[in-house]
Amino acid sequence: MKSASANNESFKSLSDFYVFYLKEHSNAMCRRLHFVGSVLTLLVLFYALFSQSYGWLFCLPLIGYSFAWIGHFVFEKNKPATFKHPFYSFVCDWMMFKDIFIGKIAW
Repeated sequence: MKSASANNESFKSLSDFYVFYLKEHSNAMCRRLHFVGSVLTLLVLFYALFSQSYGWLFCLPLIGYSFAWIGHFVFEKNKPATFKHPFYSFVCDWMMFKDIFIGKIAW
C-alpha cells in the first residue's frame, strides 16, 4: 500500500491540498465509491431531519467513510488523507462530489 506524501507535507491552502487530494483519487472506482457514499449520506441526513428520526445521524460517518475507505484500501491502494488531514479531507470530499456532479471530474 502506497503511503500518502501528505504525511510530511504542510499545505498553504485548501486549494493546494485539493491538488494532492485529487491525485490520491485517481482510480475511477474509488471516486465512484466516494460519490455513492456522499449521496447516501445526504439521503440519510435528509431522512433523519424530515422524519425527526435523529438516531440516523449517528450513522452518517459510518456511511460516508465506509464507502470512501473501501475505495482507498481496495481500489486506490493508499491510505485516506483523513488520517492526517481530517478537516481538509472532509471539505475536499464535498468539493470532489460537486466536481463529479457537474462533470468537471470523470465519474
